[in-house]
Amino acid sequence: MTATTPKSTSIVPNFCEGIQYFGEPLPEFDKYGKKSALNGNAVDPNDDAAVYQTLLYADALRYLTLQVTGSKASGHPGGFASQAEAYAALVMLGHKNIVTEVGHHAPGFYSAMFLDRSLEDMGISTVQQLRDRFREKHGLLGHLSGYIPGILAPAGPLGQGQHFAMAAALLHRDKLFPFTVGDGGLGEPYIMSSMGHFHTAYPDVTNFLPVLVWNGFSQEHHSMVSTKSNAEMIAYWQGNGFEEVILVDAKDFDDKNQPGDYVDSTAFSFAKRIEFTKAVLANVDKAAKSALGGKLTVFIIKQLKGAGVHARGAKSHNLYAKDTLDAPHIISALKERALPAEVWQLVRTNLEKAGGGPASKTAVTEFELPLADIGALPLEEYEVGGEAKVSTTAMGRLVGIVGQKDKNFLVTNADGNEASGIANINQALKINHPVKDDLYNQAPGGQVYEPLSEDACAGLAVGLALMGARTLWCSYESFAINGLPIFQTVTQAMAELRRQTPSTITLYTAGALEQGRNGWTHQRPEIEAYFASMMRNGNVFPVFPPDANSIQVCYDWALTTKNKGIVITASKSPLAIRTTFAQTREGLENGAVVLQETAGSKTVVFAVIGDMTLIPVYEAAKSLQEQGTGSRIVSVINPRRLYRASDVAWDTCSEPDGGFIDDAKFNQLFGGDALIGVTGGASAMLEPIMLRSNCVRDTFAWKRGETTASAGELMAFNGLTADALVKRGMQLVG
Repeated sequence: MTATTPKSTSIVPNFCEGIQYFGEPLPEFDKYGKKSALNGNAVDPNDDAAVYQTLLYADALRYLTLQVTGSKASGHPGGFASQAEAYAALVMLGHKNIVTEVGHHAPGFYSAMFLDRSLEDMGISTVQQLRDRFREKHGLLGHLSGYIPGILAPAGPLGQGQHFAMAAALLHRDKLFPFTVGDGGLGEPYIMSSMGHFHTAYPDVTNFLPVLVWNGFSQEHHSMVSTKSNAEMIAYWQGNGFEEVILVDAKDFDDKNQPGDYVDSTAFSFAKRIEFTKAVLANVDKAAKSALGGKLTVFIIKQLKGAGVHARGAKSHNLYAKDTLDAPHIISALKERALPAEVWQLVRTNLEKAGGGPASKTAVTEFELPLADIGALPLEEYEVGGEAKVSTTAMGRLVGIVGQKDKNFLVTNADGNEASGIANINQALKINHPVKDDLYNQAPGGQVYEPLSEDACAGLAVGLALMGARTLWCSYESFAINGLPIFQTVTQAMAELRRQTPSTITLYTAGALEQGRNGWTHQRPEIEAYFASMMRNGNVFPVFPPDANSIQVCYDWALTTKNKGIVITASKSPLAIRTTFAQTREGLENGAVVLQETAGSKTVVFAVIGDMTLIPVYEAAKSLQEQGTGSRIVSVINPRRLYRASDVAWDTCSEPDGGFIDDAKFNQLFGGDALIGVTGGASAMLEPIMLRSNCVRDTFAWKRGETTASAGELMAFNGLTADALVKRGMQLVG
């Protein structure tokens, strides 16, 4: 559709190419809009011109959000529109490090990044280009991503945004990190509990600011908090530890007698719109100063979902095929929000200066965080065949050293480090707790973060890594499942980032085999299937060190990597030392390493993932040898290397790793008369081997959980015994 002729006499700025409708001159523009209200990087909230220009920015955001989504008849305008005044106030006050918990706010954030010129870094200089590249490959993703200039963090699944805001606040104490949270997101249990634990652990870190977008609706119906009164909502936040709760309700300014508790401020008279915006600007300023001043603070804006766009309530949430720019209701909404050309120019002038410049040049995530020099780690190599050692404890010693050298380093664990054989981490770094108690290795300011929530553990650890710091998330393999969604969000974002950041590293201990007596409630090996699928992303590397030597080399390697997810899985039981450091380095590079080879008339190859699973395999190899059949035991340390390059999207990653072994090396490792893949977890982790092998082959893997007295009995319940391996091996070789 061709843009209409501007109704003002001003020249249309070049960046406005693609704007379809321009509005009539606005009341009092000559008085409050002829020059920027910014004084340096921010406005004075008491300045009438600042209030006026904040309202203009809010309407510019609404217009662009609707036109951009309408250009593809797809996307989510309603939620962002209901809080446009709050977002506009934050930016006009100089705060551009804004995160969101709501992926559906993406088109609003993109509109903001366009208006402050951040998107010029990806070749988007006009509204037409903004429209063309919305929800397109190599363009503006449907939900937020770190790929977009000026955007601090990804946003997709609900309940994650607070982690990014808290992580950034912890690393940058002098800056404010607001994050928007919607009615729907407030239903996620993690948001309040994670902020509560964080505030207990870090009472002085209050420079993150939840901005609750209380609009009465979620995606397709009224929100579950829509029936709360203002007093109840305030009490809810106070009951969760918030010292300062600031609420601005559009209903208090309504002069159009709109029904219900939630109203649309864009329907007010212009004078009342100014009055509402003035209240938002002043109270956002109060909230920002409170948060930066040491009080746990929340700002709540209460306004009907869809305010100022094509529909109201849940009907404004999503655009469908009928919602095109040619549709009468979209045309009508755009014309209602249309602005004169001189307003667009004023808004652009304000935003390219507010906060010190475009977000793409000022946001903390546009710069690499300086890392402390930790030097070479003092690895301790144990004698092969010597005394059994606990792998996790060997790694824990190194983790303590990293934390002592890097004060930004943080370890998180929901179920307790002592239970995972890594009490030495607590001893070296201390659990961050307001109660000092030497017996439990806890003290204020410790570097071990232990909320009883895997989401909170994973969230802060991966959030800090995304922001540029070293971290380690420790978990029982049994319980990690609740932390995986944000791990996946961050590793996917890391694959797209335009800057380097330390890989997010996890240690999973006490796998299902060690949890026999606890029964199936503590046996969750299926998370390995989660990582098996993520290996194809290109930047996720599950590694399986077979012993206490190997785990040290694996962790040392992980610390050198960038923009990856490194998942280390190991036991907390004392196990035999089977590898040298050199062998693990070979296994990390080639994917696997041969541990033992015995001669015989035929050769059965055992491809083994894990450490405890090696026990029945070694027994099986001995039995086969007694029967004249040879075997080769191969420890699969880094299975991602065993895929073919074409199986993995490695070349799409920002820090590409194209290391895969060739067919000749693969056949040296796994070629034989028969191949048996063995894992105590999900069989999917063996996929790269089974894809490439030309041998007759089979897999032995986890089937289901049960209460048992030992790991051996649990393996037997799942068919992972030496006798079963021997029997199947003999069948395969004929």
